[in-house]
Amino acid sequence: MEEDSFILVHRDDGCQGDVSSNVSQNLLSEIDSCIERFHTSLWPLNKFIHENPELAFKEYKAHEILTNFIRLRKGWQVTTSAYGMETAWVAVYDSGNPGPVVSFNIEMDALPKLGHACGHNLIATASLAAGLATAEMIRQHDLPGKVFLFGTPGEEGIGGGKIRLLEAGAYEGVDISLISHPGILHNSPLVRTTAFARLEIEYFGRAAHAANSPWLGVNALDALIIAYNAISVLRQQTMPSDVIGMQITNGGAAPNIIHSYAAGVCVIRAISASRLKELQQKVSACFRAGAEATGAREEVKIVQGYADHVPNRVLAASYTKYWNLLPDLPDPPIPSRDQFTWVNASTDQGNISYAMPSVNASFAITPGPQMGQPHSPDFEGASGTKGAFVRALRVGKALAGTAVDVLSIPGLINEVKGQWRRDMNAIEDGYTYCRVRATPTRYSCDLVSRELNSSSKLRTITNPNNPAHPNSGSLVSTFA
Repeated sequence: MEEDSFILVHRDDGCQGDVSSNVSQNLLSEIDSCIERFHTSLWPLNKFIHENPELAFKEYKAHEILTNFIRLRKGWQVTTSAYGMETAWVAVYDSGNPGPVVSFNIEMDALPKLGHACGHNLIATASLAAGLATAEMIRQHDLPGKVFLFGTPGEEGIGGGKIRLLEAGAYEGVDISLISHPGILHNSPLVRTTAFARLEIEYFGRAAHAANSPWLGVNALDALIIAYNAISVLRQQTMPSDVIGMQITNGGAAPNIIHSYAAGVCVIRAISASRLKELQQKVSACFRAGAEATGAREEVKIVQGYADHVPNRVLAASYTKYWNLLPDLPDPPIPSRDQFTWVNASTDQGNISYAMPSVNASFAITPGPQMGQPHSPDFEGASGTKGAFVRALRVGKALAGTAVDVLSIPGLINEVKGQWRRDMNAIEDGYTYCRVRATPTRYSCDLVSRELNSSSKLRTITNPNNPAHPNSGSLVSTFA
């Protein structure tokens, strides 16, 4: 039956942990007070980073001010220019007793010509505040374990700093990774992002005079235009979550010649790493078509970008608990239960989420007058306001509470890792969560991560667990 194309996977309450019974209002009050004590010292640091934007892997000023700030805190061991990167750094607070190892990533880089239009100053503030508060809770309550702060350069560049740190072994022994990201639309710890890659295509032909002897030439530009048009046609049969963008970077030397060289760049995004691979194969076929049709020689350089982010639901439940317990709950509310927030952007935190349990919490700041989202001049202004800074501190408190839960609640780290292993196994088996459009009585799956075969169709199915509550389960595709 066509309904067999889907499996409804019910929410595993055991993976959530009994978050309500483990709430400690006193602990939250201590975290709150600790971070508020840093308010006056963190604000100028946040402001300095925002007013001194630096590009990927050139965050020298941010590197200096952040590491100097942490060096002044008792018990922290700081390593500058870590793992072969000038602007990477690591800070460690060790309780001296074996236990879970929690970490926070601190981003620092800005965007070309846009400054901190992605709000990395706020990401740095939230993670730094969380790390400091977690260390203080370890000290006050004699908790076991360690806290790592990773200064991660180059998130906006190709080959992000987190990937380089991961490959260099910086995260060995680390149990969880926590970070956040500002926007104007969402408050959510269950953020899923897209995977992306960059394909650089070159065509080599043979030059000839276009009027005297064009038949002697091989037109590299024609090959590129054929590939460009093939990719445009391909979009008709891609999934709603697939994104393909292409640029012609070299369109030939002069109009009266048969072009011997042409080049372009294609950037692709997809809902998952597995879907990205499929999309990459389709785009590569378009490149080959250009070469076959014209006789030009093609060379493709594939620059692997970032994996999709897979959030950990156990950590997300802890984050939600603390976020909702803090006073003056902001809008919009965190979505209920296991509802993912899908963001059509990519981050190297996605690669971290394939290596260990991760949360990349989205938080909404007050937008600028043009309601500009990240990567706009309007958002650059919004990310530098005092209100945005205060919101980042709230995020830091929820992140710290999440980390302290892992350090203090017996067995929670095992639940966190168990959920991560299940997520990774599902991905390895070919299952990927769909984006789901829910109505009061049924699910409608808008897309799946694998191509549909000729006999498969998208269908709307009823949630048998609780038709009145569509968020009690998640749809996955089973086109293995």
